[in-house]
Amino acid sequence: MRIARKTSVWLLTLAMTLSVAGVACSTGEKQTLPTPSSASPVVTPSPSPTTSTSEPSPTPSPSQSPDPVYEGTLAKIDDVTRARMAFSWHPGCPVPIEDLRLLTMDYWGFDGRVHSGEMVVNRSVATDVLQVFGGLFDERFPIKRMRLVDEYQADDDLSMAANNTSAFNCRTVTGGSAWSEHSYGWAIDLNPIQNPYVASEGTVLPPKGVRFADRSLDEKGMIHAGDVVVGAFASIGWGWGGSWHSIQDYQHFSATGK
Repeated sequence: MRIARKTSVWLLTLAMTLSVAGVACSTGEKQTLPTPSSASPVVTPSPSPTTSTSEPSPTPSPSQSPDPVYEGTLAKIDDVTRARMAFSWHPGCPVPIEDLRLLTMDYWGFDGRVHSGEMVVNRSVATDVLQVFGGLFDERFPIKRMRLVDEYQADDDLSMAANNTSAFNCRTVTGGSAWSEHSYGWAIDLNPIQNPYVASEGTVLPPKGVRFADRSLDEKGMIHAGDVVVGAFASIGWGWGGSWHSIQDYQHFSATGK
C-alpha cells in the first residue's frame, strides 16, 4: 500500500509540473515549483469523512491487527438440531425440547487459537451464558473442547474423558437417581480433566483428572476460587461446585448452586 501512496504523489507532482510548464510557455513567464526537501517528506492529506476516495485503506501489519472479536449466537432447537440430540434428550425429560436453545460460541483453545463451539442450555439462561463465555473469551481463558454431549452418545464419562465442556444432558446425578441439574439445561461442566469431580472418599472423575485433584497446581484450564471463571459465573448468580463441602465438583457451575 505504501507503493500506491508514493505513486499517487509522483503522478500529482508530474501533473502539476506539466500544467505549470504549459502556463509558462503561453505567458512567457518563468514559473518555479517548490521542490520538497529530502528531509521533509511529502504528505498527502487524508480525505475528510465526507470525501469519497478510491484509494484502498492500508492493511494493518500483524502487530497492528485487532484482537479477535467474540461471536456468540443462540437458536431454537430445529428439526436438524433435534436429530443431533437423539441421545441427550428424549420424551420424559424434565424440560421440553421447546425450552432449550442451541448456543454457538467462540472460545480460546489450548492451542492458543480461536475455535467455535456448541452447547445446549435452557432458554431462561441462554443470554446469560453467552455473556459469561464472552467474558471468558475476553480474558483468553483456555477451553479444550466444546461439543454437544451427543457426540459421546450423551455418556458423561466419555464426554469428561474427552475434556469436553458441555451443558444440557438429560441424566441422573452422579451416583444417584434424581435428575441432574444438567437435565434442565442450567448447569455447565468446564474442562473436566483440569477440574475433576472429587468424591468424599477420594474417587476422582474423570480418572485422567487425578493429578488435578491437587488444587495447589496452577495450570492451563484450571479453575480456582476467586478467579475470572468463578467471577464470571457469579456475576449471573451461578454457584460453583468447587466450593461444596462433602464433595468438590471443580468443573461444575449451575444456576441453582446444586
